[in-house]
Amino acid sequence: MDTKALRQIAYERRLEVLEMVYRTGSGHIGGDMSCMDALVTLFYEVMDVEKRKENAPDADHFILSKGHCAEALYTVLADCGFFPKERLQTYAQFGTKLAEHPTHGLEGIDVATGALGHGFSVACGMALGKKRDKTPGHIYTLMGDGEQAEGSVWEAVMFAAKYKLDNLTAIVDRNHLQISGTTEEVMPLGDLGARYAVFGWNVVGCSGHDYAAMKEAFLTRMPGKPTAVILDTVKGKGSPIMENKAEWHHLIPNESQYEAIRADLLRTAEEG
Repeated sequence: MDTKALRQIAYERRLEVLEMVYRTGSGHIGGDMSCMDALVTLFYEVMDVEKRKENAPDADHFILSKGHCAEALYTVLADCGFFPKERLQTYAQFGTKLAEHPTHGLEGIDVATGALGHGFSVACGMALGKKRDKTPGHIYTLMGDGEQAEGSVWEAVMFAAKYKLDNLTAIVDRNHLQISGTTEEVMPLGDLGARYAVFGWNVVGCSGHDYAAMKEAFLTRMPGKPTAVILDTVKGKGSPIMENKAEWHHLIPNESQYEAIRADLLRTAEEG
């Protein structure tokens, strides 16, 4: 699929996220927008989605460790046919399967996530299980950069290196912002790639909005080493109203903001 087609898909999904968040008054729109291009690259270009839908033993698996960005994942899962698109209308409603964080029991979701750092640990366990069973298929997990302050992340980093989980790719949405400010103000990360490398990981860095570069990064393998892909992203990507502003981590647009953001996303989608 060419860049224009992937971009169109990503902005259509961003528009769906905007509708979900605005309609329900709930969600984490800034992070949804920063990680959307990575999700689109994974689900439309890298993973064998049909095998995952069939629950084949050798399927690739994806875990959203930054579970607060569930809205972005839901739009992608729906568009890929894991469940009917109409279900997006039920997001955050009573009795829905589309909770504000991913929950087990929804098609395409392997484990409930939201407590930061835990999804990554589960991904490590899944990768180890596949290796011990000698089952093909790759495990991908997506984390936020604020999530890197969790101690469980670094326990998982050591675990994955020890067990040589070369069937695991950990992706970090490095947008440099979290709920209370910049990551460097809250808990400095410095050269995040260098930190993973010190623990024995293969590390790749690229733009989180460059589909070709991400595809190459996500398909990178090094025998005996797990791979960390550090994505340079823009929080709130798609509208100047939100971009690079920490308050949009969990801010819900008012009517005028909604209209302006929607116009920005439509314009960018049409430009291709």
